[in-house]
Amino acid sequence: MAVYIYSITTKDHPLRLDGLEGVGPSSPPLRTVTAGPLCAVVSDAPEELRPKRRDIGRHQEVQQRLLEDGTVLPLRFGYTAPDENAVKQALEERGDEYADRMRRVEGCVEYNLKASQDEDMLLREILTESEAARRLNDEIRAGTAEPDAPLRLGEMVAGEVQARQESLASGVIEALRPFSQEIDSSPPTGEDFLNVSFLVNDEQEELFLATELSLTHQMGEGFEFRLNGPLPPYSFS
Repeated sequence: MAVYIYSITTKDHPLRLDGLEGVGPSSPPLRTVTAGPLCAVVSDAPEELRPKRRDIGRHQEVQQRLLEDGTVLPLRFGYTAPDENAVKQALEERGDEYADRMRRVEGCVEYNLKASQDEDMLLREILTESEAARRLNDEIRAGTAEPDAPLRLGEMVAGEVQARQESLASGVIEALRPFSQEIDSSPPTGEDFLNVSFLVNDEQEELFLATELSLTHQMGEGFEFRLNGPLPPYSFS
């Protein structure tokens, strides 16, 4: 029978699974599959696996419970295997790799930071600080610009936006880098100019949070920082 996989850890982990429910409408009990020094936390996989809020919440509860008691390699929602033998075979064949990853994330949590800037404020900054953009904008408003001026202004502003946001993102990452074990950047979406995850160990966590808060204050109005964590180290597993 197909199994749903939550995490990989060591067989000497406390594995307090009591009171937790597995994903799926039948709320299957959790169990472990062991191979050598490693074990995987699994449950029977539902016939149809969908990212419902209830099941995502159950998946996250398992990760948080395990993380409280030791090091884990959390899998993202949706991982399944044909049966327990396939899980055991993976633990045996990739045991060294999993053990190495667990050493990397030992004593660490993940923080994900997203940031955005008010578009109107950014546009005003560009038109104030870029002489070329300001001159072209004034010509358009006065009706004296050439026909292709709006297109040229749009391209100029877009280039300025990209350059400024890339510089901002780099500055934020570099300010937090000293308090992170590893960094994983993802393409930002929507109005965000930053989407980055930090692997932070226990000793650095307080300094990391203090620095992030200081950056938020320094950037001032017009910026929105959204810090999510502490999380299981999904991005580094």
